[in-house]
Formats: sequence, structure tokens, C-alpha cells
Amino acid sequence: MHKTTLEQWALLQKVVELGSFAKAAEETHRSQSSVSYNLALLQERLGVALLMQEGRRAVLTPAGELLLKQVKPLLKAFDWVETRAATLRNGMRTRLDLVVDSIFPRSRLFAILRQFQQCYPQTQVRLTEVLETASADLPVHAQADVMILTRRQDMTGRGEWLMNIDFVAVAHRDHPLCAAEEVSEAMLAAWPLIRIAEGDDRQSPVAQASWTFSTIDAAVEAVQYQVGYGWLPEERIQPLLANDTLRILPLSHGVRRATPLHLIVKKDLAPLDEQVERLLQLFKEA
Repeated sequence: MHKTTLEQWALLQKVVELGSFAKAAEETHRSQSSVSYNLALLQERLGVALLMQEGRRAVLTPAGELLLKQVKPLLKAFDWVETRAATLRNGMRTRLDLVVDSIFPRSRLFAILRQFQQCYPQTQVRLTEVLETASADLPVHAQADVMILTRRQDMTGRGEWLMNIDFVAVAHRDHPLCAAEEVSEAMLAAWPLIRIAEGDDRQSPVAQASWTFSTIDAAVEAVQYQVGYGWLPEERIQPLLANDTLRILPLSHGVRRATPLHLIVKKDLAPLDEQVERLLQLFKEA
């Protein structure tokens, strides 16, 4: 059996935070003698002095500082367990499955998830990124509570328009296409098109030679290394446009293409629980 308890270590931490036994007793709804007894017992069983007085404040000894630092992660983990138990008792969900099209701006996505985590620290989010060309029969779609997809309706639920993502045709600044004053369809056809699609994509064949990449990041790098030109999400490549690594091609028409994203909720989530409602609100506000 252990010689000390988490309760004793928690009292030690509280005394150090507040600077006195009296304030720690008041904060923890105990008598001052109870706090003193538990900390005296803690030090006795360890055989190490953990506290000393500096004026009117109780402060850690070097040994106490070292040991409490080791115990703090345990105290935090135990708080998490107790909060998680309360969440289960109150019927609050402990996990939320989210599927997001990879073209959704990551800066916005992680800002949303950070806000959600601050509201519901005990709810775990399982995020899966998919491509527009991903099959609707993927298991992640069936398991998802909330989805951000290009199609408005998924087999597991229906949604509403959320936002448009602008795609622009770009090439590296040293690519021959960037030297032209105006780029026609015929000129584009002479160069490989960098596409973003699943490896087993069976969409109608592209009229010109194309290279297919399964992630946006890989497609962006392919364009950077002048493998070809590509239609890429403008917001994702904004830093590369700003520093002139990539340039938007001067097309004769159709400089931008808008792809809609829809917010889809699992159809059997009715009524919506508090966490799902909050996540939907955050996406709409963003």
C-alpha cells in the first residue's frame, strides 16, 4: 500500500498556492487542524520536510518543490477522471465524431476546435479529413455526428450550405505559364494538371495529362516544384501567393472556381445534444 494519498498532496498544493494553512482550510472546507495533521502525516511518512515558513507564508522546501512537481500530473489526471465520471453521470457525451473535407481552411477549423475544447474539455473530438472524391460509403461517414462536405446530402444525414471555398489556377513563378500575359485553355493543355483526388478515383477522365495527389499538401508541393499547374484552395496557399512563390495564372476567363461546403448533421441525432448544438454554432459563426 502507498504511504501517502492524493488528498494529502492536493492539500499541500493548496497550502502552497494560498500561502497558509488557514486559507487552505477555508478553501477546502476543512478545519485548520485537519490540514495541519494531514500535511504533518505526509511529511512524517515520507521522512522529508516539504514545507517551511518564510515570514507568514508557507513555502516549499527544495525537496518539496521537486516532489510536488512530480505529483502534479497525477493530481491533474485524477481531477480529469472525476470530471469524466460526472460527465457520464449527467448524460453528457464523451466523444464527438467529426468528418471535414480537407479543403476546409485549417486555421478556422482548429480555432473552432479550440473554442469547443474550452467549453467541453471532457468531450473528445475524433476528426477525420476526407477528400471531395471520397466514397459516401466510407465507415467514417456512418459514424460521424457532424460532417462538413461538398455534397449537400449524405446517406447518413442532410445539411445546409455553410460557405464557399475559392480555388484558383496557380503555378510556380518560374513556370512558363506565368510568363504569358494571358493563358488560354490550349496553353494549359500543354502542361500537366495537378489534381487532388483519392487514389482510386474513377471520375470521368480529364482531357489533358494530369497527375493525381491524395492530399492538398502534396498537390501544393508538386506545383511548387513545377511538376505542373493546379487548381488549389486560395486560402490554403495565401502565404505562398503573398511571397510570390506561386502566382495566379492570368486565365482568359474563369480565374476562380467556387466549391460549396455544407454542414451535415447525422439524421438520427434528434433532438440535438448540447455539444453538437455548440459545435454547429461555432462553424456557422466562423
